Amino acid sequence: MQLFSLKGRTALVTGASRGLGFAMAEALAQAGAHVMLNGRDARTLGGAVDRLADKGHSVGAARFDVTVAAEREAGVAAILAERGRLDILVGNAGVQHRSPLAEWREEEWARVVDANLTSCFFLAKAVAPAMRDNGYGRIVFTTSITGITGRETIHAYVASKTGLAGLTRSLAAELGRDAITVNSIAPGYFKTEMNEKLLADTAFVDKINARIALRRWAEPRELGGAAVFLASEAGAYVTGHQLVVDGGMTSTLTM
Repeated sequence: MQLFSLKGRTALVTGASRGLGFAMAEALAQAGAHVMLNGRDARTLGGAVDRLADKGHSVGAARFDVTVAAEREAGVAAILAERGRLDILVGNAGVQHRSPLAEWREEEWARVVDANLTSCFFLAKAVAPAMRDNGYGRIVFTTSITGITGRETIHAYVASKTGLAGLTRSLAAELGRDAITVNSIAPGYFKTEMNEKLLADTAFVDKINARIALRRWAEPRELGGAAVFLASEAGAYVTGHQLVVDGGMTSTLTM
């Protein structure tokens, strides 16, 4: 048995049109999985699928909005109808909102929490029966180091990612008896589209680099290995865990 092989497995990666989601989808496909990429925009999603298909990977598109219950449930059902199984869920789709506390509105808070936390709970609920029936399941959520360290102005994001880490543990406790592992990956600072405004601020970039043991922001592809580990036999006895991938930012004192 090849520990890191995903040959014969079917994976769903949400928010996979770009950034960290695309990087994890590509890594899973490279390991042999058939990967269904999820996104809301058909054009952007189609481009991502084509990029991986052009490299010879086995991929497909699963266009739906993770925050809409009917779309979410239909999307999972369609994958099961087409593939007959769903072994791996990477719950990665998420949104961000930045405002000082006094300027936050309830609808902004709800939008972030629905996308980052609530959707992951109900996606897990939707995929668990098929995983249970097949005797194999890997659920991986994307959390964040901001759920460990906190950061001003992104209160809903921090709260949702902290809640997602807790959800990881509670689902792991319930689903372990069904051979389903549930883990999360907490990325540090990565060069993604979501961080474009931050990356344009050279003073901020330098400040962050000074706090990272490796002294640099990560490339999206550097998250792929963690996803493959947790999705494969290599991570078979790891569950309820949050794997931090941050270049040492939260584990070392560099300033």
